[in-house]
Amino acid sequence: MWSRLEHRPVILTMPLWGAERIRGERLKLDIRVATSTIQRYLREARPPRQVGLPWATFLRNHAPAIWACDFLPVTDLLFRPLFAFFVIALETRRVVHVGVTRHPTDAWVAQQLRVATPFDQQPTYLIRDNDSKYGPAFARVAAASGIAELRTAYRAPRQNAACERFLGSVRRECLDHVLVLGEAHLGRILREYARYFNRDRPHQGLAQRTPETVTAGAARGEQGGRVRAIAILGGLHHAYARAA
Repeated sequence: MWSRLEHRPVILTMPLWGAERIRGERLKLDIRVATSTIQRYLREARPPRQVGLPWATFLRNHAPAIWACDFLPVTDLLFRPLFAFFVIALETRRVVHVGVTRHPTDAWVAQQLRVATPFDQQPTYLIRDNDSKYGPAFARVAAASGIAELRTAYRAPRQNAACERFLGSVRRECLDHVLVLGEAHLGRILREYARYFNRDRPHQGLAQRTPETVTAGAARGEQGGRVRAIAILGGLHHAYARAA
């Protein structure tokens, strides 16, 4: 008799197996069960996340190999448009690259991808939206680097949630509090914020760690001594460390 206790570990640990695959594995152990019986229990035990959230499951399973990119429109002090381009590593939330321009042409965006992937340090997948700024040159650079582009659906910001959350943080924690003078000024501001974001800003989604400690492993600091505050962005934020 095929009991629930006997079949449940097989189905829960191998959620992608079908009824025939499970039947074949059991026949190897000389356990004979009808396919219809396996199908009945399979419907009961199949984890719903594999069916209901395929995109979320894909991101969770392949997070170490996925980067995401997006644009943030900015207006300077004279009401002139600027565009900031970010590339983020999905698993660690690390800001891989920051670029700023007034004219985000296809050639410029393609060059940003080259700069973000030096020495064969590239992801397997790159999530992006359907913005027309990503043109043929960008696609050629991605293909030459072995990167598969994953385009999000229209009006589906949750498919690129990591970038959307980061862009919100950039606005709330940085750009809403400064006056941007121009392209070079914006580049300096965002590069400094990216360093703060990677090295010093704790993330709730990373168990209050920073992206760089997730990558390199958390190092224990000194237990005693005074704590000093290091000003970031002119005092808008601070990093804290033990005084030497």
